Amino acid sequence: MLAIIRDRWIPWIVAICAVFGSALVPCFCPAGGWSQGQTQQQAARENESGQSYQILRVTPDGHGLLARREGKTILVVSGTPEEMGKAHGVLLANQIRYLVDRVLYGVGAFDSVQSGVWFLEQMDEIHRRTQPFIPDRYFAEIDALAQAAGVSQRDARYANLFPERFHCSGVAVRGKASKDGRILHARVLDYMRDINLQGCATVQVFIPEGRHAWMSAGYSGLVGTVTAMNEKGLAVGEMGGRGEGNWDGMPMTLLLREIMERANTVQEALEILKTTRRTCEYYYVFSDKTGDLAAVRAVPEEVLILRPGEQHPLLPHVPEDTVLISADERARVLSERLQAFYGKIDVPVMIDIIKRPVAMSSNLHNAIMLPEILDMWVADAGRSTPACDEPYVKVNLREIMDLYRQAIATRSN
Repeated sequence: MLAIIRDRWIPWIVAICAVFGSALVPCFCPAGGWSQGQTQQQAARENESGQSYQILRVTPDGHGLLARREGKTILVVSGTPEEMGKAHGVLLANQIRYLVDRVLYGVGAFDSVQSGVWFLEQMDEIHRRTQPFIPDRYFAEIDALAQAAGVSQRDARYANLFPERFHCSGVAVRGKASKDGRILHARVLDYMRDINLQGCATVQVFIPEGRHAWMSAGYSGLVGTVTAMNEKGLAVGEMGGRGEGNWDGMPMTLLLREIMERANTVQEALEILKTTRRTCEYYYVFSDKTGDLAAVRAVPEEVLILRPGEQHPLLPHVPEDTVLISADERARVLSERLQAFYGKIDVPVMIDIIKRPVAMSSNLHNAIMLPEILDMWVADAGRSTPACDEPYVKVNLREIMDLYRQAIATRSN
């Protein structure tokens, strides 16, 4: 009887809570996040005011900092995997517990209803099959995070391995396509806005010992990434595909982290991608500060690389000095807008280019990255609005790293 209740009723109950939760309960707002009641106009005025970074908290051991800029939560962690994980868990414990509940017992239960497979059993299989391909350093970080945040090791690992099903768009421009020849890289993340993952949105800066520092438009408790830029001026955005069930490889979010921490250029990123055992089907747009751009389709068997202006039968027209990944009507509109604004594209224009219908109603976050100067413009979904309709906030990787170092130096003195 308990098995019947577990398999038939609990997924339905939790799925209903997951789907309608944002309408049934007040919106959770993390430390440093602006409430969903704040209007877009208020946030826009705050953005225009040029507020500096506000430090909220520094961990006693100096391996973590929590800050805020114009309503965005910013997390900085540094050191060994264990030190970074502990700092992450200490500074964002409430948000991590909330995210784990939403991902595993919200999205996961809804997935159980749709697939007919109990999600914890599926996650156990994913964990078992991916574990041989995941460097120990990432599990060490996740486990330390779990202990500090007060969640089980299993739940923290499962949340970080949860299969990604994104329907997204990505584009990068350079040279003739952009205003002043600047490199701009935009990504649109469309994924289940209604369950309020945006309540855990966090700009994360990782400064791992002996590896590249990097910044992610991420979420509390997740140590991988789908939107990132490193200190060497390498940027990436991921778009989901198919191939579910091909779990024998390194999970995509952790593979992108590995690339951020090891690669200096697009070419080096592609080499890591090609030589790493991969899972499922994913699409990527890469850019770097030299102007190298690539659109990529990666499946376990092969990697297809498209260079700027290179055409493909499954894509609409791709202008010169441009790479793009999208699908269906979104791809057609994206191509048309890129052509209409060709040679004039800067950050404000790119913000308009990736508005709906390029972004879907499920648009969870958008980011526009400038790898030459390490700027990232980030917008997260509102309570009832897609990210493309929310104000963007600019953060800079170098500035955040300087903020952290100054804060630690001040404490030491």
